Amino acid sequence: MNTRTDRPAQDILVHTEEGVTTITFNRVDKKNSITEAMYAAMADALEAAEADAGVRCVVFQGDMAIFSAGNDIADFLKQSAQGAAQDEEERPVWRFLRALAAFPKPLVAAVCGPAVGIGTTMLLHCDLVYAGDNAAFSLPFVNLGLCPEAASSLLLPQMLGYHRAAEALLLGEPFLAEAALEVGLVNRVVPPAECNLLAQTQAKKLAAKPLSALIETKRLMKAGQAAQVRERMREEGASFARLMAGPAAREAFSAFLEKRHPDFSRC
Repeated sequence: MNTRTDRPAQDILVHTEEGVTTITFNRVDKKNSITEAMYAAMADALEAAEADAGVRCVVFQGDMAIFSAGNDIADFLKQSAQGAAQDEEERPVWRFLRALAAFPKPLVAAVCGPAVGIGTTMLLHCDLVYAGDNAAFSLPFVNLGLCPEAASSLLLPQMLGYHRAAEALLLGEPFLAEAALEVGLVNRVVPPAECNLLAQTQAKKLAAKPLSALIETKRLMKAGQAAQVRERMREEGASFARLMAGPAAREAFSAFLEKRHPDFSRC
């Protein structure tokens, strides 16, 4: 996949109206795969929304056909190769995840179509998630020779139970909207054409409520896990970086770029 570094501002759209900041994946021709520039733009948007007292809620949304295919592989490999020149923890992807996990105001997501990798794990940090009935969630980290991120190795077993989480993380096979509703990953399933509108409607309801009460209620609900999430994200990040340099990840990414099945028999 080619990275279009000339248009990062258009790949992530940020719009604020009536107390709601909406962050939209706008790279549909590349299946909304996420580049480092896009992670930086989303981190910037979250930091700005947190600092702006007029913003009371943030919504993430994609297209009716695709939420996000996860990392842009070509861009991810390029940035990883350059990683030695920078502090790994300061890369935009980790900056975005830290901002997401620590965001004090309500986060709402509207998910239609595939939500791959971080397209699913980021939802674990959202407060309300609405899905189109075409949504498909997948966590193919092991299939890429990698481990989970975004504290999903902690949060997913808590939400789904160990065995369901193990099936999702170890096999990496997609599960559909109704299954996500059953286990509590999403709040409601609607036709794709209604999903973004429903998320915006719920966000406006939140924006009309007292911000101090929203922030304190969210803080209390998450207080018991906040330190665990930070620590697990650090642990996952270190493991992720180590596995990225390993033979399994090299074989997985080479196979992806060469459009062939990977051979892990020696990994």
